[in-house]
Amino acid sequence: MPFNRRAFLGSTVAATALAAVFPRVSLAQPTPEAGGTLRVAVDQAVSVLHPLLTRVNPEYLTAELLYSGLTRLGRDMLAEPDLALSWEGNEDLSVWTFNIRPDVTFHDGTPCTADDVVASFQAILNPDLSSPARNNVGPIDKVEAVDATTVRFTLTSPYADLPVALAYNNARIIPASVIAGDFDSLRSTANGTGPFRLVSYEPDRMVVVEKNPDYYDPARPYLDRVELHVFPDFGAQVSSLMAGDIDMISTLGPNDFLRLDGQDGIDVLRSESGQFCNVNFGTDIAPFDDPRVRRALALTVDRDAMVDFMTEGFGTKGNDTPLNSSYPFFKPLTQREQNIAEAKALLAEAGLPDGFEAELVASDRPAIRTQLAVALREMAKEAGITINVITMPHATYLDQVWTKGAFYVGFYNMQPTPDGILKLLFTSDAAWNETRWNNSDFDALVNRARSTLDTAERTDLYTQAQAMMNDEVPSIIPAFFDVLGAKRTWMQGYDIHPRASVFRLDHAWLDASAPTKG
Repeated sequence: MPFNRRAFLGSTVAATALAAVFPRVSLAQPTPEAGGTLRVAVDQAVSVLHPLLTRVNPEYLTAELLYSGLTRLGRDMLAEPDLALSWEGNEDLSVWTFNIRPDVTFHDGTPCTADDVVASFQAILNPDLSSPARNNVGPIDKVEAVDATTVRFTLTSPYADLPVALAYNNARIIPASVIAGDFDSLRSTANGTGPFRLVSYEPDRMVVVEKNPDYYDPARPYLDRVELHVFPDFGAQVSSLMAGDIDMISTLGPNDFLRLDGQDGIDVLRSESGQFCNVNFGTDIAPFDDPRVRRALALTVDRDAMVDFMTEGFGTKGNDTPLNSSYPFFKPLTQREQNIAEAKALLAEAGLPDGFEAELVASDRPAIRTQLAVALREMAKEAGITINVITMPHATYLDQVWTKGAFYVGFYNMQPTPDGILKLLFTSDAAWNETRWNNSDFDALVNRARSTLDTAERTDLYTQAQAMMNDEVPSIIPAFFDVLGAKRTWMQGYDIHPRASVFRLDHAWLDASAPTKG
């Protein structure tokens, strides 16, 4: 089966032309107008409301509407003030002090103080909670309240990225009283300091929030109300946007992007990103416990064809590491290319001269997971590898396969820093240690990099870590995706974020032409 642009793309010229064009944000922005209801289409249920435990984009969006962090992530991937007005590190950046906004209240009217910040981070760092933020908020040893509006973080090692790391999706501030009391109540209720308050929560259908009149910024949010509508069917999302029944699609595929581009009243949105879809190996389960087998499979991948097939020109080639040029401290390695002869030789060395058969599991959300699985199935045939693709509902995948399986397809957003993505997925203490690679030499490189302030040295350490991943292949990462979305032109103040899981809807507003403005 030939995997090339001609075989899989019906819109080659359009996709290629669009790949070189990225929207520019005008410097002259109109004055925001207050009021109205924003209707957002999301593609998955908001199954988890608890802000420290969210896992997918619709859940991240909901938590961002309802809760605040100490910092938040700008579109430039730099830290901005949220509950923290300012911060400062000591000379070697092993101790950081954050100054908290005074007079901030939770949605129930109780004050938000340094004690709540301390309690929130103690919960995040508690291994019993298993918050994804635990290994992504930095090497924190101790969090202390200096006074009601001052918090001190003492680290186990110098860490220059702490203000950015504290903007992690799950690093939200919740009341200390809730943590000490009915902590599980946050699974179905909300009590944050965010720009919106919870009105109703139907996980599989709709989440509704309303403007928080006591938000720390009196000018924001501009919207009165936000409705998150769950649309499992992507075609229904597009049709609803075109009809004006919704105002924004948070995540869009290439085909729908091309369908919407040029439509009256619709803006398509695009950003380069480190977002990727990958094939995870359970490196503790045969035959994937042999790096020669993993490398052989990686050598069956035609990377150019994968970019065409998976991203339809809206992406770049991957090299089996989670870093690309969207990240700081990145230096490219020699690009791995398809080599069937070498793949066969590696399989023979591993005692599998006739290849092998395996089941590759893919969730049905997003659909690109199955597309990657099917593409790999066809590419691997020539090396004698038989792959049986199994697609299952996303909820079932999360329950039965995610972090447990031997051979399955993952999908991940870009993280704010290289340390963030490596500590999320690939170190031995990763929050989501899916591959169980557990390479101590790799861990040491990552830990040295996060403790190093010199840019050239950090770049070298991350390059060494990438080379180790590229050699042992705990995961095949064939391509990176541009982040795509769409909105009605009456929605203003919003542009898609390269992080994909950051939305900043408190800055969004509706102009007078919006049907829900009144």
